[in-house]
Amino acid sequence: MIGAGIAGLSTAWELARAGHRVAVLEADRIAAGVTGHTTAKLTALHSLIYDRLRRTRGPEGARMYAQSQSDAVERAAAIAAELGIDCDLERVPAFTYTEDPARADTIRAEADAASEAGLPASYVTETGLPFPVAGAVRVEGGAQFHPRTYLLGLAEDLRARGGLIHEHTRATGLDEGTPCRVTTEGGTVVTAGDVVIATHYPVFDRALLFARLSPRRELVVAGPLPADRDPRGAYITPDRRTRSVRTAPYGDGKRLLIVTGETFTPGTGDTPERFERLADWARERFPGVEITHRWAAQDNDPTDTVPMVGPFHPGARHTYVATGFAGWGLSGGIMAGRLLTALIGGERPEWAGLYDPRRLGTALREAPALLGHQVHVGKHFVGDRLSTPRADSVDRIGPGTGAVVRLDGRARAVYRDEDGTAHAVSARCTHMGCLVAFNAAERAWECPCHGSRFGTDGRVLQGPANRPLERRDI
Repeated sequence: MIGAGIAGLSTAWELARAGHRVAVLEADRIAAGVTGHTTAKLTALHSLIYDRLRRTRGPEGARMYAQSQSDAVERAAAIAAELGIDCDLERVPAFTYTEDPARADTIRAEADAASEAGLPASYVTETGLPFPVAGAVRVEGGAQFHPRTYLLGLAEDLRARGGLIHEHTRATGLDEGTPCRVTTEGGTVVTAGDVVIATHYPVFDRALLFARLSPRRELVVAGPLPADRDPRGAYITPDRRTRSVRTAPYGDGKRLLIVTGETFTPGTGDTPERFERLADWARERFPGVEITHRWAAQDNDPTDTVPMVGPFHPGARHTYVATGFAGWGLSGGIMAGRLLTALIGGERPEWAGLYDPRRLGTALREAPALLGHQVHVGKHFVGDRLSTPRADSVDRIGPGTGAVVRLDGRARAVYRDEDGTAHAVSARCTHMGCLVAFNAAERAWECPCHGSRFGTDGRVLQGPANRPLERRDI
């Protein structure tokens, strides 16, 4: 198992429970990456997916999606109860809403499609939000919880069942022989009968999934809210570059209001300004709330909407992948654990074909989104090399900031620390060579092509890159 987020640990635990010997390799700490930064909504209502699935995959495809995702929600609740994991799991309804009357028909169509797919869905115009909506889909039976606490409990039980977890062990090579061989950054070789790649964005590109995945980053702000002002639900709207709202237990008669939004491609735009827009929205809609926390999350959108869970590529016999959860990785990751365990055990659930990464029937439907993604990648891969440097000279880079500078004809990613010392690394992402850009709010180098992220010292923060940016002299 490569990766110890929600998909990796769920799969590892399900496999161990089924009697398999399991080892997990994690580049950092377990549940500390994408899963550790999620806003933790656990629901089968995934924004506006069901009306689209009804049109692209037919009513049966929408039904299987709803069934598999709903099964994942119930699975999480059952596991938490069975293992006694105190992860603040609460059952709440989920809402997809709009404030724009012109989009009310879209919301109504989604409610009809979700209901047709088998979800307990209804169209409503009243919610627990402290502002009016033009229309909303309401689905009962959702949940919210603390995902890291949940996964730490899962990891503890996995170890009790004989499973091994190796943190700070980055996988850098994969040989799909018999047995499979995984090489780590330190040179250790791990052999296994089957390998699952659950690294959010696959760290190996032989399946060419990078052409079908589009990375996006979302910002999160949070602050205490009196318990009597809790909107009592998990909410999301496609309006205004997405706005997502939920609360979590905070103690002392309060809840923690969590607001997500300002979707953008990593490495593009003004991140501090986006944080301010999101915080302003939260303060406007929930008067009196003081923003005390902020962070960011990253997701990968598949070009045909549905996650890719199953055999890694057409020739794969013992390698599997779980990716493309498009912001719904909690239910998707738990679903992936059950699906991959069945496939490795020789079974094939009815929805296996829906998620199969090798699916070809959606090729024509994928074409516009896939072409658009490749145009975006090409723009950065070629255009960024032809454009002028992002800073005229190293001297213009202030403390706590960074920029790409051309020195001796080569692009350098230069960061100046608070003490005034400048640090330079190669500006070319080690995944496919696109030029990185500086995220001033998070002080990280980001690749706009496939979403790799690096620290100011060049170390890998997030894949698909699995090698650091090389240090350079100034």
